[in-house]
Parts: sequence; structure tokens; C-alpha cells
Amino acid sequence: MDLLGGAVPEEAQIHRLFFALLPDEVARQRFARAAETLRRDQPIRARWVVPDRYHATLHFLGDFPLWRQDVVDAAKAAGDKVGPRRFEWTLDYLAGFRGRQPPCVLRGSETPPEMQALWRDLRQALILAGAGNHVGVGSFTPHVTLGYSHGTVPDIAQIEPILWRVEGYALIHSIVGERDYRVLGEWGSTGHS
Repeated sequence: MDLLGGAVPEEAQIHRLFFALLPDEVARQRFARAAETLRRDQPIRARWVVPDRYHATLHFLGDFPLWRQDVVDAAKAAGDKVGPRRFEWTLDYLAGFRGRQPPCVLRGSETPPEMQALWRDLRQALILAGAGNHVGVGSFTPHVTLGYSHGTVPDIAQIEPILWRVEGYALIHSIVGERDYRVLGEWGSTGHS
């Protein structure tokens, strides 16, 4: 109860929806080793991502205070239209992005053309499915976030290349601040367990 005797409202949940590449167990373990290398070699204080949450975002569809079945339906229709895709992606360096809590990320020197095509085709399918206002207009910078630093952008560091055999992608739902992801749809084998 609040000071006036009324019920205290529960904290609002924020529903996050996005398309992502999910690593299989082999890639996940390699990403975890890269995170250990970063922690060892660069004195960065950070909030580290737990390995079962590693992913590469294809399209962020938004944060919503209420469940948006219309956005989910449009996203599933877009995934069905595009269908599964397979390709290989080599991640070969650690880097960071600027920001309030700069992410520490794994990147690849080259973006596979198949990945760029998936991003483009999925974007177009989302627009045609009526979710165009939930698709960003920016460019695609593929990466896997390993952690969020406390103000320090990590130096760029080459690592032993990690070959990720991407077998598909997924539509993901998460509640902001909670640990688990929920897979709402999969196209191909995503490595999700």
C-alpha cells in the first residue's frame, strides 16, 4: 500500500521484440572464450552478457509497454516470406561502440553477402507485412555483444577467428530486465536450446 492506503502499482513490463541470429553451443563457447580474453587483456569494468544470451540482432522491432500481437504477427509473416537462410560468418576482432554504457562486441572484418541479403530481405518483408514503422532506417552493423562497459570503449583487438555457421534466425521476445529470451518463431535451425 502507498501512503494514502491505495494499492502500489506493479512495475510495468517492457516487451522487447527483435529478429536475431542465435549461436549454436560451439559458437557460444567460442564467444565466451573471447569474452574471457577481453576481460583478461583489457582492464574494463563491465556488466557481462551471460553466454546463453549471446546473439546478433538482425532487426530491432521495439520496446513496448503492452504486448503487441499485431507486431508479432507481422514479424512472423515477414519471416515466413523470407524463409530460412544459411551462411558462414567469421568474427575476428573485439571492439566497442560509443555510448553511455559502451558495448564490448565481437565483429567480423567482412560481412557475408548472404547476411546483408537476409537483413535487406527481412527489412523489406517487414515493411510489406505492415511493420515498417518498427524497422530502423539505419545501416546494419553486425556484431555480438559480450558486455556493457562502465564508460570505457575497449580497444580494437584482433582475435583468433571464430567461424560461425549460421543455420537460421529467430524472432525473440524478452522482458527488459529479465534474464530469459522467448523464441516466438524460428526459420532454419537457430541453435536455440
